[in-house]
Amino acid sequence: MSTPTATPAIQRGFRLRMLIALGLVVCLPFAFVYTFLFLANTVGISLLEWANERPYHGEFYISPVLLTIVVLGGLAVQYRLGPRVVLNSVDARAVDRDSYPDLHATVTRLASQVDVAKPGLAVIDSSVPNAFAVAGSGGGSDGRSDNRDDTRGHHAHIVVTTGLLELLTDDEREAVLAHELAHLSNRDANLMTIAWLLPTITYYLAVAAFYVLYGFYRVLGSGTHSNRSSGNSDGRGLLVVLVVITVCAVLTLTVSAMFWLASVLFYRVLSREREYVADRAAAAITGSPAALVSALETLDSEMPTQPDDDLRKLDGGAEALYLAPLEDRAFGSKELLSTDIFPETHPPTAKRIERLREFARERDGAGPETGIETETEIGSGSGSESASATNPRPTDSEREEDR
Repeated sequence: MSTPTATPAIQRGFRLRMLIALGLVVCLPFAFVYTFLFLANTVGISLLEWANERPYHGEFYISPVLLTIVVLGGLAVQYRLGPRVVLNSVDARAVDRDSYPDLHATVTRLASQVDVAKPGLAVIDSSVPNAFAVAGSGGGSDGRSDNRDDTRGHHAHIVVTTGLLELLTDDEREAVLAHELAHLSNRDANLMTIAWLLPTITYYLAVAAFYVLYGFYRVLGSGTHSNRSSGNSDGRGLLVVLVVITVCAVLTLTVSAMFWLASVLFYRVLSREREYVADRAAAAITGSPAALVSALETLDSEMPTQPDDDLRKLDGGAEALYLAPLEDRAFGSKELLSTDIFPETHPPTAKRIERLREFARERDGAGPETGIETETEIGSGSGSESASATNPRPTDSEREEDR
């Protein structure tokens, strides 16, 4: 029997928001293409008429059926290959039962509680304490890859860092794993996978347009002196090439940058929305809101102390997927834009903790004015040590002895 992770009203509201988000994920690529089509039929045709010195009769057209096939095909490819790309980008390695028996045992037990297929497990060798879940359509979750170092045998993975495994207590680790399993159970991890398609395409288009423009003017500048004596016979032809390439590159760069900003903004807002639901689900699964509160407090205090280089290596495009945000890192000179221009990928930790305490009061039947201390209120007094002391749970070795 699965453990209920949220009230029916909360689940219905969250699923409705996810369906709306999925609709936007599908519609945005169409809007992107039709924006270019509109520019081609306005600015593009005007350029053709000017370049050829005669009217152009007709317009550019793309078949809606063909566009639908291309967009849905792109989303399908992203859904299948996205998780593997994310795992490779952060150097995550799949781990088997022999190397991490306690980790596998905990995930197996929690997955059975929420009635989801056991995901694959991967570990990042990093001192930065964090974790995330990623899901797509590749492979099955039948456990066949548990005894090999392979990330292709599962359609979903939970990824943890060695820093998280070393820093947190057993109860805190269990709460973190339950949080990541909730993302898989709610299928928001799947949505996050396909939602990254448009930001990826628009980013590389903008970069390509920039380098085309930059390279063209570099070449043009280096050849200016040698072409001055060639007369005016090719003057207009050169002007046409200059104007056409410049206008096309500038429009491509502008539209791609606009849609990249919009899609990244949407992606980050979507990431914020799902964290509250996963926090509540994790508290319900483990029965210990205090454990997740303690884990969040520990990570919140540790993340600012981590070197910027370590945080940047851990990003790999997966910043919005992590349990704790990576946004304490400084803006690097090699990055396109500072993340300060966007809303944060995660809700404030203080608000997440506050909602967990509210959930604990609801569960225990104690309102905020009753004066009754709930488990989370006791655990919040002194961080992770208090949470462990007020909510003693058997260790993995003790569980083995009981079995």
